[in-house]
Amino acid sequence: MKFAVSYSTAHFGADPDRLAAYARHAEACGFEGLYLPEHLVLYPGAKLHNVEVPPGLPFTDPLDTLAFVAAVTDRLLLGTGVLLLPYRHPVVLAKQLATIDVLSKGRMRLLSVGLGTLPAEASAAGVDFRTRGRRADEAIDVLRLLWSGGEEGVSYHGEFFDFENLVQFPKPHESTTLPVHIGGSSTAAARRAGLRGDGYFAGGALLPDERAAQWELARTTAAEAGRDPDLLEYTRWSGLDMTDERLAAFTAQGVTRVVVSATATDPAEQQDELSAFAERFLAGRS
Repeated sequence: MKFAVSYSTAHFGADPDRLAAYARHAEACGFEGLYLPEHLVLYPGAKLHNVEVPPGLPFTDPLDTLAFVAAVTDRLLLGTGVLLLPYRHPVVLAKQLATIDVLSKGRMRLLSVGLGTLPAEASAAGVDFRTRGRRADEAIDVLRLLWSGGEEGVSYHGEFFDFENLVQFPKPHESTTLPVHIGGSSTAAARRAGLRGDGYFAGGALLPDERAAQWELARTTAAEAGRDPDLLEYTRWSGLDMTDERLAAFTAQGVTRVVVSATATDPAEQQDELSAFAERFLAGRS
């Protein structure tokens, strides 16, 4: 089992020193990586997870912030939970992600993408909310095509993106691709993970049987598409109060990574929370 942490500037603030200390401490504790969420815009009355949120929450750009995290850490993997893929042009995004991966020496490896749930956010980005699923599918294909293409150029002709003989360097660090995990809590997200993803980052508040059905759907979809379902990673959220029994249940369900977040508002208490969790579940790990 792998363990990672998340950090939300919306909840903890955008202070760089505080973020750097959190990231360095997570790294020292032995956590695999750090995830950041994304929201481009909010507005009065916006609801996230069915809860109205203050529109002034300071969501920093996750990619810019992860580049900062890379600069103040040594081995921590960099992740998004989740990047709103339909609202980013994949040609630009491919360059951004490869650049971060190169400059961090191969640490931009926990990319998780989702569709977004706020229609007004899609509208603000100039995207038809109803087409965001198809747009995301094409974007994933474009990302992989650009990363793998050589100096002869690559071409793509789709519903949303169209180009001929494009060449894009640098490539990801010592690779021609980056893992793309699919985040979400719908059957469409599970199916997308099976068809195109390197893993499934399951979210939402679902019943255990619903959760199991979605993971099974991701695996069967992968198998039907000629992909090896055993290569899919399965990431889940958990609280810091996770028990040994809960961890055993995750393992039995096929979970390969657990993501937790500090809940305290005081930075010192946050570090104590991460330390206590690490002592229970990461002790002895390299």
